[in-house]
Amino acid sequence: MPTLNDIRSTFLNYFAKQGHEIVSSSPLVPRNDPTLMFVNSGMVQFKNLFTGLETRDYNRATTAQKCVRAGGKHNDLDNVGYTARHHTFFEMLGNFSFGNYFKEEAITFAWDLITKEFGIDKSRLLTTVYHTDDEAYEIWKKVGVPEDRIIRIATSDNFWQMGPTGPCGPCTEIFYDHGEHIWGGPPGSPDEDGDRFIEIWNVVFMQNEQFEDGSMVPLDMQSIDTGMGLERIGALMQGSHDNYDTDLFKALIEASADATGVDPYGDHNVHHRVIADHLRSTSFLMADGVMPSNDGRGYVLRRIMRRAMRHAHLLGAKDPVMYRLVPSLVQQMGAAYPELGQAQSLIEETLKLEETRFKQTLDRGLKLLDDELGSLPDGTPLPGAAAFKLYDTFGFPLDLTQDALREKGRDVDTEGFETAMAEQKAKARAAWSGSGEAADATIWYDIADTHGKTDFLGYDTEIAEGQIVALIQDGAEVETVELGGKVQIALNQTPFYAESGGQVGDSGLIRTDAGLAKVTDTRKTAGVFQHFAEVVEGVISAGVAATLEVDHGRRTAIRSNHSATHLLHEALRRALGDHVAQRGSLNAQDRLRFDFSHTKALTQDELAQVEIEVNEFIRQNTPVETRIMTPDDARALGAQALFGEKYGDEVRVVSMGVQPGSGKGADGETYSLELCGGTHVKRTGDIGEFVLLGDSASSAGVRRIEALTGIDAQAHSAQQRTVLGAVQTELKTSPDRLLERIKGDQSKIKDLNNEIAQLRRELAMSGGAQSNPEAAEINGVKFLAQVLSGVTGKDLPALIDEHKSRIESGAVLLIADTGGKAAVAAGVTEDLVKQLSAVDLVKAAVIELGGKGGGGRPDMAQGGGKDASNADAAIKAAEQVIGG
Repeated sequence: MPTLNDIRSTFLNYFAKQGHEIVSSSPLVPRNDPTLMFVNSGMVQFKNLFTGLETRDYNRATTAQKCVRAGGKHNDLDNVGYTARHHTFFEMLGNFSFGNYFKEEAITFAWDLITKEFGIDKSRLLTTVYHTDDEAYEIWKKVGVPEDRIIRIATSDNFWQMGPTGPCGPCTEIFYDHGEHIWGGPPGSPDEDGDRFIEIWNVVFMQNEQFEDGSMVPLDMQSIDTGMGLERIGALMQGSHDNYDTDLFKALIEASADATGVDPYGDHNVHHRVIADHLRSTSFLMADGVMPSNDGRGYVLRRIMRRAMRHAHLLGAKDPVMYRLVPSLVQQMGAAYPELGQAQSLIEETLKLEETRFKQTLDRGLKLLDDELGSLPDGTPLPGAAAFKLYDTFGFPLDLTQDALREKGRDVDTEGFETAMAEQKAKARAAWSGSGEAADATIWYDIADTHGKTDFLGYDTEIAEGQIVALIQDGAEVETVELGGKVQIALNQTPFYAESGGQVGDSGLIRTDAGLAKVTDTRKTAGVFQHFAEVVEGVISAGVAATLEVDHGRRTAIRSNHSATHLLHEALRRALGDHVAQRGSLNAQDRLRFDFSHTKALTQDELAQVEIEVNEFIRQNTPVETRIMTPDDARALGAQALFGEKYGDEVRVVSMGVQPGSGKGADGETYSLELCGGTHVKRTGDIGEFVLLGDSASSAGVRRIEALTGIDAQAHSAQQRTVLGAVQTELKTSPDRLLERIKGDQSKIKDLNNEIAQLRRELAMSGGAQSNPEAAEINGVKFLAQVLSGVTGKDLPALIDEHKSRIESGAVLLIADTGGKAAVAAGVTEDLVKQLSAVDLVKAAVIELGGKGGGGRPDMAQGGGKDASNADAAIKAAEQVIGG
């Protein structure tokens, strides 16, 4: 019986033999489609090839594409675990033609692969075509499908569109008949939603272009886009119609069972299925650079995590479970997707942290849910306000509450939830704003097609000659730009570095015979560098030669920071562990910022260790070397790469530093080795000096370090010395005794503050009847109330305890007048806390004092208000509480 790994390999190898380029899966975060949160089909990475905006050196491709559907338009989250074929993560096997072959070859490839390579019984297969697609109908007959097994479909199910306008075309599908023992009818029938006939293959014939008026014309480049879900075909080939019965899912489900001690295939099977599915999506998302957060992609990731963690809770798991299952996933899928193994330690650490945090709130949230349901008639939906409270207080997304209620046969008043959300102006799920290239990028693809991509010369020079190939102003191409005009300049070659990989774009000058433009920023789209500039002299025209000059001082500072970032990355890995991976960076003129995967703040010792180590390798002053090689060779050498980054056929590998005691030039003994397209110093000594400014949290599981290099680092150190010298002078001590002096002074200040507080308490407790009033008796309870001056709110608890000791049994209320405002505290002796709470006394008093809330324990509570003049009314309010 073939495994899912076998099926994936067979598919890819089959199409490779048919002249297709095997293209690696793109990351789950799309880089060329701003409308998508995650890649959800195989064609996403080829979108610009289909539209003609981009060309590559192949016109046939095949992939096994990672896909996630758990947010936005394509959201299968609610169904996962309860059905046989819904997943948040799945693999889409596909073959593609970009203007090469069309219907006959696509159908023939599909049929041969399924019936010959996979050996699936032809008699179990039927196909569908769009009702007007006679050509596809005839091709299916030609390959041997009987007419009664070719179904014409007149709906949009068999007609694909990229959008309201643009490429579109009919589809054809292959269905498998699982047999009469399973309910369901063929496609197009009233019972088509049953499980008997299952779609296993879809081919889109991208043959037309649709316009706004509804008209269609044939595309000049007619293409093929196919898809087959690996999990679905795997279930079929392993004798099941349930994707969770495949070898991969069985392994993950059994790992879940081992971790929880619960039978994998008993009454709790659905919980194991959810955990297995969500383990894949969360792990792959983190491997591609997504980290849990409260908005955007990170929010969706956290929702998936928490849904799985709730199901682990339902299995009785007392400790975190998800992170313990990652090795099983890596064992199953790591060979096909190496990024999974590379990120394993980060995935495990993040899952453990998230589950530990979530468990702290889960019990309270579920108790609230049970309490709310207990007061409702059977079958009544949970009120929207209660669902919102779960969301707002405990971080339960609405779908997690719905999932919990599904098992109880309940639903949620979603309209009420939305109303509560709006009324309280609570933080809504952040609407994902899109990513990838800008919508107006078409013009830059046109320039690339006409003039070619920009040749970057900036690794070797900061001054060069080039030709202006296009001028873009207000989104349109122009021939000239006058003095004072803002423009984006495209050149055939340039020494200006375009913003990428955390390094900011270069600035400088572009000079022609007729004018001068000042470049303020450089970016790139479709391989064309965009020089953002203002004409400061004369006129700038397209088609002319230009002298290009990068701002040397600014570039020098930027590349010093970039090179220091590489050394910093390696120093952090050595200090903290191999889980450290870059999660973002900024290499600017005046500073560097480095985000990395780590779950807790660095200690002062760790920061010092990292700073010292970076400076050691700067002082080595060894050459910074760059080599060009394939990504696979670079990784085999041990080069660090950004998770989720898309690399081409060749990459630049930057190495710097030699580990102590090793011979220079030995690959295995290089200190820092990274894939990087940025600019760098010639020797590490060119960085000058490195100073860490500090460590802070960037997002969940991600820390941020900021640092300075070169002149900026020296200036910072000089400023710190100046401040330190001023402190020494003020405290009249030497540098080596400064810390001791500060600690001693702090200790003295603490002792004095304690002494003052004690004196205030003694003063408040002395002075006769005014300070030691007799307790009144209310409803059989002694009640002592007093308004004090000259004390603070911090003094009140100790005074409460003294009064409680004096009256032995009863309640005490003290109000401190602190300059017009009031601090209030209440205490109840231990023998009365079951019938009277200090919290209730404080809350009643606080209202009269112009405040809100107040809280604490039944025996001691505190609060405050704006108006101490209402102290008498506050005391009366407390008396009413005691009197009932």
